[in-house]
Amino acid sequence: MAEKNFGHSCAWINVNSEEITDFSTIYQTYQIDKEMVEYALDENERAHIEYCRPKETLVVIYNVIKQTKRENRYETVPMTFIVRKDQIITISNRHNEYIVEAMRKELEDRPDVSLFTFLFSSLMMITENYFPKIESLKKEQELVSLKLRHKTTKKNLFALSDLEIGSVYLVSATKQNAIVLEQLKTQVLFKELEFAEEEKLENSLIEAKQLVEMTSINLQILQQLSGTYNNVLNNNLNDTMKLLTIISILLTIPNIVTGFFGMNITVPLTGLAHGWGIVLGIIVTVIVIASVVLSRFIKK
Repeated sequence: MAEKNFGHSCAWINVNSEEITDFSTIYQTYQIDKEMVEYALDENERAHIEYCRPKETLVVIYNVIKQTKRENRYETVPMTFIVRKDQIITISNRHNEYIVEAMRKELEDRPDVSLFTFLFSSLMMITENYFPKIESLKKEQELVSLKLRHKTTKKNLFALSDLEIGSVYLVSATKQNAIVLEQLKTQVLFKELEFAEEEKLENSLIEAKQLVEMTSINLQILQQLSGTYNNVLNNNLNDTMKLLTIISILLTIPNIVTGFFGMNITVPLTGLAHGWGIVLGIIVTVIVIASVVLSRFIKK
């Protein structure tokens, strides 16, 4: 737990979620509602805002991207911002601690920043940390695509699937963040903001929308790649089945011819010394004719 003053009598308190227990004094000291803490402790909590007019308290839940991958994909974790009067409280954990460090540096560089400018700057920091990860995923996507062009293996297909699944989560998280910023503009407190604060919120929203577009395009490309290679595999399977069908048809021809001459009745060529050669020639001729007919039929 750390506290830092800034601006005109404003204070920022950061609380580590691991320090919060049922018997913690944090609830009384900072008058934090247990429901707000539950939001912070739930890693599956979606991004949203809540505003309590009687207490003049704004709660912002924002999705933060994790710095490391899990199961070969990036995931997000919610971070809670509680804003009231001249105080902003953040509830963080080990996954979003890097944002807290960036916020500390922001206050060191701009100690006179206002409360809401600091809030919107922090939200923009979170958004900006997505872009390097998305660029990294794009490079991975290009590499996997090249590997698949060279050889379509299960390993490469699973890698493509992991990228697609990870992108779905990122698109959902970034869309939620953009909606949160849109909803902030509809709140009563937005009308009380200064011009610089409104401008910071607008810039944060622009960045969030650009991120949504970037992640959405990346997902569409991955889905297109996945669909393309799925069609390629289906086409290869069809070609294989056609080849096997042709082979099975051609292999039945010798059985038919030899079966006819193996019947226990008088058949042509049985009295000739080289009758077996003639029969073999008939078999080869029929196979050649059948293969030509079948190949032309398949090409159509």
